[in-house]
Amino acid sequence: MKRSTDLLKISLSCALLIGSIGWTMAQPANPTSPTPFGFVELLIGAGALYGGKKVYDKWKKKEQKNKP
Repeated sequence: MKRSTDLLKISLSCALLIGSIGWTMAQPANPTSPTPFGFVELLIGAGALYGGKKVYDKWKKKEQKNKP
């Protein structure tokens, strides 16, 4: 049961990531103007990395707990 729940979470996350590619690749109307890249984007990236690390650490801890 747990494995199927994990697979569902991963599948939905991948679908959301792939589905959001269109609006994240937006460019300004004038091709000579620079693409805006602000502090909010850096915070989003840092949050994604931090969340990924937490998930990885939790997974490793669970694996260590299950080892005989």
